[in-house]
Amino acid sequence: MGQLPNTSEFVADLARSIGFLSRLPVPDRFFKGQSGSISRAVQAFPAAGLVIATLPAIALFLLAPGDALTAGLIALTLLALLTGALHEDGLADAADGLGGGRDREHALVIMKDSRIGSYGVIALILSFGLRASALAALARHEPAAAALALLGAAAVSRALMVWHWHALPSARETGVAASAGLPETTARNVALFMGVALALVLLVLVLGLPKVLLSLIVAGALCFGFTRYVRGKIEGHTGDTIGASQQLSEIGMLATLALAI
Repeated sequence: MGQLPNTSEFVADLARSIGFLSRLPVPDRFFKGQSGSISRAVQAFPAAGLVIATLPAIALFLLAPGDALTAGLIALTLLALLTGALHEDGLADAADGLGGGRDREHALVIMKDSRIGSYGVIALILSFGLRASALAALARHEPAAAALALLGAAAVSRALMVWHWHALPSARETGVAASAGLPETTARNVALFMGVALALVLLVLVLGLPKVLLSLIVAGALCFGFTRYVRGKIEGHTGDTIGASQQLSEIGMLATLALAI
């Protein structure tokens, strides 16, 4: 697995990960003297996901007794505001490019276009609809379970996006993903271990080990299948496919938990 990071390194990586994945303010000192690469910092993505999803999870827990579906939509709204809809934007662009592109070059051109097409609109509707309904189902079962599921899925999905990022070369020579650097192997391993560990700690007591393991398997399978499809279609990752891998993993995990209760 390689050498594990020390505490000061991990705190710095966590701060940089939060800055990369969200609009939360991060002190400038964590970015001074940095090249812009986050090849090592991605190891903290699951922990950053946990931090980013904390406020939405609290809102979900507090509002769920009123109306579970409304609470789920409010939680996802807060999450999108905190991330700047970073992953949703990736999902929409990836859906347009991969769904509408005739070949590799055409797909990449579509993904770079800021306009959204029908594939992107449908992907966003399904993303919010499936996640909100899953959170609502979990909240009707137990509000705490829904809040913890949101936290667990935030950690696991950001670990799997690191895996997707590492598994493929960059499809473009320029772009956010290319400039940020390919994740180090050790960083990928740390991220995967942390994502799974956080999910188990957060969810096993409230939902049981079999359900949690099943949700992890489904999330991993979706990310793996998506990565294989992307490899065949455009021969590498982009920032959009990285964001889409997070969304698909989160949808898969939450939907599985909701269907399993």
